[in-house]
Amino acid sequence: MTTATQQAYTAKKWDLKGLQGISDNTLGVHFGLYEGYVKNTNLLNEQIAGLVQAGKASAADPSFAELTRRLGFEYNGMVLHEYYFDNLTVASKGAPSSGKLVDAVKESFGDFETWKKSFAATGSLRGVGWAIVYQDPKSGRLSNHWVTLHEDGNVAGFTPILVMDVWEHAFLLDYKPADRPKYIEAFFSNVDWSAVEKRLK
Repeated sequence: MTTATQQAYTAKKWDLKGLQGISDNTLGVHFGLYEGYVKNTNLLNEQIAGLVQAGKASAADPSFAELTRRLGFEYNGMVLHEYYFDNLTVASKGAPSSGKLVDAVKESFGDFETWKKSFAATGSLRGVGWAIVYQDPKSGRLSNHWVTLHEDGNVAGFTPILVMDVWEHAFLLDYKPADRPKYIEAFFSNVDWSAVEKRLK
């Protein structure tokens, strides 16, 4: 029997000191949380691979079942945080007025402000989760989605275009829970719109 090798993920690094309305202290805590997802993803992959190689990959095996169920949570926690930090910048130039992204937003929502209001409303939903703009690879249309617990609500095959973390750890050191709208405005003031546009297909 050939033994498969498991390639470990390495936590990415971002220099985002000096964001508007999102403190360096919050970022430090947030980066640490992200690194935990990377560590847990690697650990789960290693443990599952060990069970598979030992012939214990069985739905009746409690260890295999629980590790496998947790994998989507850890993987998406890692990946969504990378999208989130990748679409932030300390040098945001403000919302674009033209270009591929604006055209896609107009096609899907009519105008940029209508889309922004809808996205902010999505991010303001009660509970913890993510607000994500997805692009349908078939039609090219954009749609706003609420994703709970990293993996619940992701649309299979759709491309994340803009990702906003609205778990409380993303803003609680800077804003009261009831002030989430202030965090959302701070998020918009730090978006790297060029990075967002590059995600469009």
